[in-house]
Amino acid sequence: MPILSVRHVTTYRYRRPVAFGEHRILFRPRDSYDQRLIEVSLDIEPEPRSLRWMFDVFGNCVAVATFAQEAATLRFTCGITLAHAPEHAPVFPLAPHATHYPFGYGAEDMPDLIRSIERHYPDPHHEIDAWARSFIPAEGRVPTQDLLAAMTRGVRRDFTYSARPEKGVQDPVTTLRTRRGSCRDFALLMMEGVRALGMAARFVSGYLYTPRGNWEGHVGGGSTHAWLQVYLPGAGWIEFDPTNGIVGGRDLIRVAVARDPRQAIPLHGTYFGCADDDLGMSVEVDVAESDGLPSGERDAGAGSDLAARLPCPAE
Repeated sequence: MPILSVRHVTTYRYRRPVAFGEHRILFRPRDSYDQRLIEVSLDIEPEPRSLRWMFDVFGNCVAVATFAQEAATLRFTCGITLAHAPEHAPVFPLAPHATHYPFGYGAEDMPDLIRSIERHYPDPHHEIDAWARSFIPAEGRVPTQDLLAAMTRGVRRDFTYSARPEKGVQDPVTTLRTRRGSCRDFALLMMEGVRALGMAARFVSGYLYTPRGNWEGHVGGGSTHAWLQVYLPGAGWIEFDPTNGIVGGRDLIRVAVARDPRQAIPLHGTYFGCADDDLGMSVEVDVAESDGLPSGERDAGAGSDLAARLPCPAE
């Protein structure tokens, strides 16, 4: 199982020292059968008054920091080492009734899936409906895997990736009309397209790994990345990255899942000061192959007490 390391640094800068409210930090990857955490460290400057860990409603591990001192710079540095081995050419063991679209979900699953099937954004002229149905042949049924793969690769082929420094997510109708957006915009567009076809979809936030020798490369690296999962009977939640045309979890490191992108913001908090005190935020993410040794073994004594291992409780 390959060992990967992630270094994620987010820095806020201000014109003068300001006070800070509570900050919620969503950097820690989810443990699973295809990604196993070895070490997680978190260093915060200035040192917070308190730091506690919790699980949110989706089971994501969230750190909550409070502060007592003012500062002109607020920096969060997270170091992660994990074993990562998803299927490179996934074969989904779908339930017999779900191998071809359309299909239905069972009565036991529907109460838990219904909010992930519902549309969350307006589509007054049914533009997203029409776009989603353009991947369905005029006659006959289509294999479910082929339909979702075609939609994933269609975004990669027909849309232009553009990193957006603005906060929030672009309205999916705008993304469809302009054929341009960021990874989170493409994930939301495909989520709404999948939901228009009656399937359950949810948003995923995490990190993107570009292997050495991958000359085609991926877009969306150097920062946090976003994609989606679709629930398929017999296979469960399967990942699709429309930004890069990836089907399955290859090169994708899951951190958080949510029904809507607004519920999976990697870092959220407040400061107390004037509006023009804010000089902006920078995010740096580096994902690379690792030797697999915990950082303490590579450099004993490095880092502060807060940079010790910080597992989420009760895992």
